[in-house]
Amino acid sequence: MRRPIGYASVAAALVAAAAAGVVRATTPLSDLAVPALGDTSPDAAAATALLAAAVVLAANGAYFVVYELAVRRATKRRAHDVRNVLRLCFGALALAGVLGVLTDQWVGLLVSLGVVGFAITFALQQPLLSLVGWFYLMLKRPYAVGDRVQMGEVSGDVIEVDFFVTTLWEINGPLVSTNQPSGRVVTVPNSQVLSSEVVNFAGDGFPYVWNELSVQVAYETDLAFARERMTAVADDYLGEEMADGVGRYRDRLAETAVELEVADGPSVNVVQRESWVDLRLRYLVHHRRATRVRNDLYERVLAEFTEHPDRVAFPVGRNR
Repeated sequence: MRRPIGYASVAAALVAAAAAGVVRATTPLSDLAVPALGDTSPDAAAATALLAAAVVLAANGAYFVVYELAVRRATKRRAHDVRNVLRLCFGALALAGVLGVLTDQWVGLLVSLGVVGFAITFALQQPLLSLVGWFYLMLKRPYAVGDRVQMGEVSGDVIEVDFFVTTLWEINGPLVSTNQPSGRVVTVPNSQVLSSEVVNFAGDGFPYVWNELSVQVAYETDLAFARERMTAVADDYLGEEMADGVGRYRDRLAETAVELEVADGPSVNVVQRESWVDLRLRYLVHHRRATRVRNDLYERVLAEFTEHPDRVAFPVGRNR
């Protein structure tokens, strides 16, 4: 779809360049009673304008053609990154080309750009820092479009990564909880990746997280029985999904210097309180299904405990 537009833009650039040559080679416009622009003759001004238009059209056409070729078999995430990189490169080339055509002094242009860039560094520190953050995002890839991240106090799914800001579809926040979307769109400056922590729930292509479900029981409970039933319920519910996640988790750990013991399936940790006991079911789950899985497991565990009132007792006190 965009490639024909690119070819048309390149063709228009060639026409504009040819027209500039014709203007310079034919009868001066001053002979046709066309007024001059200051110290610049009308034919020179027209040729310069046509050349500047040719540069812009050529850069625009090349961008569309290269973009279509680069993203032909790319994923949406890859296409998003390629688009931003090409926009920056061809935009910079077009700007330099237009300034060069207008000044007709390339060496002076480079010197002027250096001086102007030095001044802009002081005037626009935060936007430039965000641009540096964008380069860091493209090189190190702490997150990409589609990932669920937490940046400072903001959590959400990445919608777009622009040159200066990252746009998130917010989860949690002041309106909702339990990892649910709030419907709000939040923009975060890219400079934040250089100055604060960034949590990616699917870092390095690993979308699983360890989650816990806490159930409070009385001291009269048969803890061994309760723990066994909780792990059985979770193992029956999660099944092969957790087994596959644990295998991938171990492979990921093997690539690092970290040594951890990873359980083959769900496990239960016991935490003693003043008037009750916390049974905390630990399991591995896809980060986008964490809330739904916790709700389902909670209902199943309570139903299992209710069927065995002689083995499992709940605290009587309400101050919990």
